[in-house]
Amino acid sequence: MNDYFGHPSSRTPDAVAGEGINERAHHIFRRIVDLYLETGSPVGSKSIAADLEGALSPASIRSIMADLEKAGLLFQPHTSSGRLPTEIGLRLFVNGLMEMGGELTQDTRSRIDAQCNANGISFNDALEQATTALSGLSRCASLVISPKMDSLIRHVEFVPLGRTRALVVIVTGSGQVENRIITLPPGLPSSALVEAGNFLSTVLAGSTLAEAGEKLKKDIDQRKAEIDALARKVVDTGLAIFSGDQQQPGSLILRGHGNLLDDVSAAGDLENIKRLFDMLEARENTMNVLEAVQHGSGVQIFIGAENALFQNTDCAMIIAPYKDSSNHIVGAVGVIGPRRMNYARIIPMVDYTSEAISKMLGDV
Repeated sequence: MNDYFGHPSSRTPDAVAGEGINERAHHIFRRIVDLYLETGSPVGSKSIAADLEGALSPASIRSIMADLEKAGLLFQPHTSSGRLPTEIGLRLFVNGLMEMGGELTQDTRSRIDAQCNANGISFNDALEQATTALSGLSRCASLVISPKMDSLIRHVEFVPLGRTRALVVIVTGSGQVENRIITLPPGLPSSALVEAGNFLSTVLAGSTLAEAGEKLKKDIDQRKAEIDALARKVVDTGLAIFSGDQQQPGSLILRGHGNLLDDVSAAGDLENIKRLFDMLEARENTMNVLEAVQHGSGVQIFIGAENALFQNTDCAMIIAPYKDSSNHIVGAVGVIGPRRMNYARIIPMVDYTSEAISKMLGDV
């Protein structure tokens, strides 16, 4: 696994949680994290005492806070301040949410479904819309990693765009659509485009886009008799589509950068977050994200220094894979937000969006 996405140290949250912390301490710990996620500020014993309506004195709560600090779940940023959850403590809290699951409102489900099931748009357009919707619903930055184009080719068609250009439409077995524009030989009749499309569909069916160029080069001379000379010119013109570097990894769609910067004022923090987006937009790191998701199952969460991408940014990422009709992981969708984002709300939101995209691919 790439260092960017290594998991926490061997001192796991589960191990920490078992170091003599009783149920009352666990309850106070959860209330501290709840208040921290709500306010973003250190939580003091008086706040917890008020929240517990006097069930425990501030002195008793301070003693429990000290035990939680010794266990590695809390820390005190300043001597006189309240406590904040450590990354291990926040991981423990989030793991508890993952075990309990969560529910979305019907309105949220409907908005996500509407973006993933819109008629008359391409798969990539649907991903764009789903990313924008997830950013708006979560009020964080969102990302979708779309798969590289290595599915089997099902159909090729040439659509005329005036006299000199045509759109090459390549449909894969998983329902993804690749569109390219080519320049046509002068005076080409529309019948030649139809013939060229039929020829390519026959020759390339069952090949991947990466294999198509080599297959065409080998087959076209042997099968010239099967295709009209004018249609062959279209095939030759479109050959570059299949001859380029098709081994490039998938693309990354990012939306809602501004949401992540709303609460940031320090110049150093701004620079760290800008660096995060620059690193995510690097193709290698995009694939590292996808690789990390493929090595797990369901929703995964990366918090702070658990990986180098988010180190010193005070950010976290919630991400889940989506699958094609063959149940293979082909991409991922997620949210990047402040470390104190609303995990209980956003975890099921990301999970449902990944399921909706998988359903869209599976229904093709």
